[in-house]
Amino acid sequence: MFNLSRKKLIHIILPVCFVALLGSCLFFLKKPAQKIFKPQLSFIGLVKREFAGIIFYHRNMVKAERLQGEIDLLRLRLFDMREIYQENTRLKEIFKFKQNSSRRLLPARVIGRSPESWSSMVIIDRGLESGLRPGMVVISPQGLVGSILESSDGSSKVLLITDPNQGISSIVQRSRQEGLVNGTLGTNLIMRYLPDEAQIAPGDIIVTSELSRAYPKGLLVGKVISVGHDFSGLNRYALVRPVADLANIEEVLVILS
Repeated sequence: MFNLSRKKLIHIILPVCFVALLGSCLFFLKKPAQKIFKPQLSFIGLVKREFAGIIFYHRNMVKAERLQGEIDLLRLRLFDMREIYQENTRLKEIFKFKQNSSRRLLPARVIGRSPESWSSMVIIDRGLESGLRPGMVVISPQGLVGSILESSDGSSKVLLITDPNQGISSIVQRSRQEGLVNGTLGTNLIMRYLPDEAQIAPGDIIVTSELSRAYPKGLLVGKVISVGHDFSGLNRYALVRPVADLANIEEVLVILS
């Protein structure tokens, strides 16, 4: 066994006793010391919290700005993806319509509108270089759009069927009643020269007739939304809503033959 001298034993015991005594003193003096130095400790704690708050506020602000930038970028990318998806959907519809049509059709994109006739004319990205000429008929998968008014090398002006100068010989698909469809500069068309006994009612479909020289027979024009009498009381008229969304149209098809 170990043999410890009295001197070595004292050197071991004294430090242990000192530590134990010091711990006891600190334990009993803890509460009085806290009371005495409470204001100073509270002030130090307040300064510490405020300093930490400033540091964390700046850090959180920088982090929030970075996250907001990432959110804005993701929103922009999501918007672009939605635009691409909608465009692809429209182009697929046009391609399918073109494949199933017996006519030669040339796709074109709407690139502008004429400032002097915003509601009755659009500009497309096809012109003389693509074989387009004034008078050619313009359609969409939904129905009749209008006809080419002017053509340059790389673009053409299309006069929409909503222009008052457009006169389209048309018939009621159900009753075969003939009439003349004109534009109104608004969103609707008007079908005139209908006899009082004409068989026409809201919901009827209007298509181009064989009497039309400018447009092929059977093109879908619109749907009747109301019927009334003109000022003379001898004839009737019908308001027709175009089946093509002319106010928001983005792609069209030009009939080549």
